[in-house]
Amino acid sequence: MSLLPTLLLLLLSSWFAATISGAAGFGGALLLLPILTNVLGVKAAVPVLTIAQIWGNASRVWFGRTQIIWRPVIYFIITAIPFSIIGGLLFVDLPKRYILIGIGVLLITVVILRRLKITRFNFGDKGLLLGGALTGFLSGIAGSAGPLGAAFFLGLDLPAVSYVASEAMTALTMHITKTLVYQKYALIGLSELGYGMLLGIGMVLGSWTGKRIIEKLSKERFILLVEILLVVSAIQLIFQK
Repeated sequence: MSLLPTLLLLLLSSWFAATISGAAGFGGALLLLPILTNVLGVKAAVPVLTIAQIWGNASRVWFGRTQIIWRPVIYFIITAIPFSIIGGLLFVDLPKRYILIGIGVLLITVVILRRLKITRFNFGDKGLLLGGALTGFLSGIAGSAGPLGAAFFLGLDLPAVSYVASEAMTALTMHITKTLVYQKYALIGLSELGYGMLLGIGMVLGSWTGKRIIEKLSKERFILLVEILLVVSAIQLIFQK
C-alpha cells in the first residue's frame, strides 16, 4: 500500500477507535493495535499506539474535565504509574500470551457476575490501588490494558461522562509514563512520533464523537454498551495471536 492510502487508513482507524473509547471509556486500543501491527510492524506498533493514546485520553479528559471524580483517580494512579514503568521496562522480554488470556477470562467473569447481580464490584480505595498496579503493569507490557482499568471504574457507579473522563485521566498518566520509558530505550524515533501524531488527530476527533454519543444514552444503555465491549475485548484478548 502506498503512503497516502496508508495514512488515510490510519487516520480513519484512529477516529473510529477513539469514538469507541470516547463512548465506552476503553476499547479503541484493542481495535487499533492489530491494524498498527500489520502496517508498521510489531516493534513500532506499541510505541506509536502509546503516543496516539496520549492524544485520545487527553481529549477525553478535556471534554469531561468538569465531571472528573478525583479521589478514585488519585488512588488508581498512585500504583499505576510505578507499575507502568516496570511493565514498560519489561516490554521486550515478557511473554504476553497467557497474561492476555488471563485478562480476558477475568473480564468475562466480571460481566457475568454483574449480570447475575452477585456483586456490584465496588472495590473501594484498596481495590483501586490493586487495580492501578495490575492495569499499569499490564499496560506497560501489552500496550494497553484499558478494559481491565474500565472494569474497576465501572464498579464505582459513576455517571457516564464522569466514568469516561476519570478513567481517561488514569490512562493518560500511564501512557505519558510509558512514552518516557520507551523514549529512553530508543523505541520512539521520528517515524514513530510522526505516525503517533497523525493518529492523535483522529483520536481527538473520535473522542468528541464518542462524547456526543454517550450524552444521548440512558444510564442502563450505557452500562450495557460497556459490558458488551468488555466481553468483545475479552474474546479478542483470549484469541489474539
